[in-house]
Amino acid sequence: MSFLRFAARRLAEMAATLAGASFVIFGAMYLAPGSPASFLLAGRSASPEALQAVNAQYHLDEPFLLQYARWAGQILHGDFGRSITYRTDVSRLLADRLPATLLLVGMALVLVLAVGLLLGWIGAVRGGAADSTVLVTTTVAVGTPSFVAAVLLQGLFAVQLGWFPTGGTGEGFGSMLWHLVLPAVALALYLTGMLARVTRAAMLDVLGQEHVTVARSRGVTEHQVIRRHVFRNALGTVLTTGGLIVSTLLVCTVLVETAFSVGGIGQLLELSTTTKDFPTVQAISLIMVGLFMAVNLIVDLLHPLVDPRVTLGPRRAAG
Repeated sequence: MSFLRFAARRLAEMAATLAGASFVIFGAMYLAPGSPASFLLAGRSASPEALQAVNAQYHLDEPFLLQYARWAGQILHGDFGRSITYRTDVSRLLADRLPATLLLVGMALVLVLAVGLLLGWIGAVRGGAADSTVLVTTTVAVGTPSFVAAVLLQGLFAVQLGWFPTGGTGEGFGSMLWHLVLPAVALALYLTGMLARVTRAAMLDVLGQEHVTVARSRGVTEHQVIRRHVFRNALGTVLTTGGLIVSTLLVCTVLVETAFSVGGIGQLLELSTTTKDFPTVQAISLIMVGLFMAVNLIVDLLHPLVDPRVTLGPRRAAG
């Protein structure tokens, strides 16, 4: 199977999965206690005429499949509906909140990749005391949940030392970067430890393989052995973990953004869930699922390019 055919097939699979996920997300709102109309009326008593008007306005009197088809069709045109809580278009809310979340995830991802890969490299190559230090450090990092890290960082560096803001998003790009330093560290801590451990284990596994011994016996320098034969072959495992890392970052933004009052879609999802603002919850859930699938698609496409041992043959045979 050619790479282009493989990519087209994965895109088609992603589109089909996203369509299925959208159906589940839309239907999940109807499994919640109470009717959507009661959420819209915020628990207030209403006359039958008022209830009928609400149902007609939000098409709640139509069959479920017709409501889903209408909702899906609107999304394909970029219309996520109207927020019940904020009384404005959900698309506008997302446009205002999404940049902060993407910047936060991007900063955390840079920290995870830079520190995680470096610690994993040092632990595998140096060994001895350096490896022990890496193991202890990563154990502490993996054992510290994001919300605990958020409280600790906020208390020490924002409240006690006053080096960073306690919360908020700031005004302008530079201020936003400064406000997101502590949230990014809190978000990255656990995943940095996990990536360092995966990188260390993958490199140690490759270090014991025959082709590394052969390369050393042929006089290849240790630096070239590590870079060309060890780290490159370990990248496949690291890349697969990278997809999981990005997905976890997206999920954990809800906790971190709430702890630091960052005005992103994670905090918006938490507030919208509390107030039963289901058009906003549906839109954010669908976007997060779409981002999760996009990340995994990128990982699948990069994997055979990074690791020559990975072929597209098994996928063709399975089809």
